Amino acid sequence: MRPEVTIRDARVEDAAELGSAERRVAARPGFLASRPEEILDEALRATIRRFTLGTEGQYLVAERDGRLVGHAVVVPMALAATRHIVRLTIVVHPGAERQGIGRRLLSSLIEWARAAPGVRKIELNVRSTNAGAIALYRSLGFEEQGRQRERICIDELTFIDDLEMGLFVKPTAS
Repeated sequence: MRPEVTIRDARVEDAAELGSAERRVAARPGFLASRPEEILDEALRATIRRFTLGTEGQYLVAERDGRLVGHAVVVPMALAATRHIVRLTIVVHPGAERQGIGRRLLSSLIEWARAAPGVRKIELNVRSTNAGAIALYRSLGFEEQGRQRERICIDELTFIDDLEMGLFVKPTAS
């Protein structure tokens, strides 16, 4: 039996481990849009600092036996007209896939978004080839809202579509 997974707020000192895991995932084509060299520990530290209070966005980690096994962040969009939307990025660390970690992280962020004043919707992009992630998002109520054809360049000959998905966490205005 696997030890329990704990969900907690990210801490600045987690950044190096999060960056390392994210770079390993990004090295596998079709999972993250970022390439490994584009993922910088200092940028992760800055994002964690920004959301420590959890009033605008939220940055969570999943921990098992003192090791980080996943992380996720929702970041508010910048414009006043879209400030009611938070954008999701979620990473289940290599070796921890298909163990319910993504579901736990995402469920916690949905709960946070439902309680957060001003947040009405969570949006994300997911590669059309990432069937496991798409199934997870759908199982938690996300709906496909569009497809961006050949948006992600894997190499000079390979492009994949990006799906836009969203979840309304509060009723929409009629």
